[in-house]
Amino acid sequence: MIHKIALKDQNLHSSFSKGYKPILTIRSGDTLHLTTPDIQWGYSAQKGEPKTVFASREKEPEKVHPMIGPIAVEGAKAGMVLEIRTNQVVPGWYGTNWAGKLPSWQNEKLGLLESERVQLDWMLDADKMSGSCTIGDTEFRVGLSPFLGLIGLAPEEAGPHSTRPPRRTGGNIDCKELVRGSSLFLPIEVDGALLSIGDGHALQGDGESSGTAIECPMDLADVTVILHEDWHLSMPRAHTPAGWVTFGFHEDLNEAAAVALEDMVQLIQHSYGISKTEAAALSSVAADLHITQVVNGVKGVHAILPHGALR
Repeated sequence: MIHKIALKDQNLHSSFSKGYKPILTIRSGDTLHLTTPDIQWGYSAQKGEPKTVFASREKEPEKVHPMIGPIAVEGAKAGMVLEIRTNQVVPGWYGTNWAGKLPSWQNEKLGLLESERVQLDWMLDADKMSGSCTIGDTEFRVGLSPFLGLIGLAPEEAGPHSTRPPRRTGGNIDCKELVRGSSLFLPIEVDGALLSIGDGHALQGDGESSGTAIECPMDLADVTVILHEDWHLSMPRAHTPAGWVTFGFHEDLNEAAAVALEDMVQLIQHSYGISKTEAAALSSVAADLHITQVVNGVKGVHAILPHGALR
């Protein structure tokens, strides 16, 4: 069954909590068709149309990322795994990103704490998958690679929980590999799973180093939700066009890398029936460690095992 969820205040929130009432209950195998707002909680369907600005039905004191949800999955129990398969993501006609001034370690290191806050306004073409912005008299163009920065389930601990840091149950992962054709697998901690989705990115480099990607609304996010009753995961995992991906999240980048590497070694070990040390040796020649993002308090590292790298 395909469920079309309207973009309205009653379907939006900005924090995770197992206590939130789901806006919808679906079955494993059902598909969701969503329209998501931009990072500033606005949406304009076409150029020249004024933005509609939305609010959170949970009335959090701080609105961070606008999310559609939560959506309950029938039969989902703690200990199972939920697959969120991205069938299609269509960015809206505009996007924005920022750099400078705000207190952050990267602005401090780059000497940008006293600079002006720069905003780049991007014009997006979803048909050509291209974007452009103008700085001074110069136009810059990029190819788009849209994805959802935020896909997460409610944690078991009592909430509310901020959307900023990624966690074991997903959330603000901001991994640029989660494009069309990818499946994100999340461990379920509460009955019903309570899935929330948002934070459209038209394009992002690994690291998301200025603090933002090209933040954009999504005219369409088409995802299918599949429940895996006999799977067990301790951290998110993904199957993407680039390969298998494992994740690590921690305030310390080395610790985040260690978590991502541990899960990648286990994936290789169990896939090929070899020892952990042998799998570690193979991972060193076949898998890549990438910095997912360094801007969400909890830093992210993802390991990629490209398709066909081990034959």
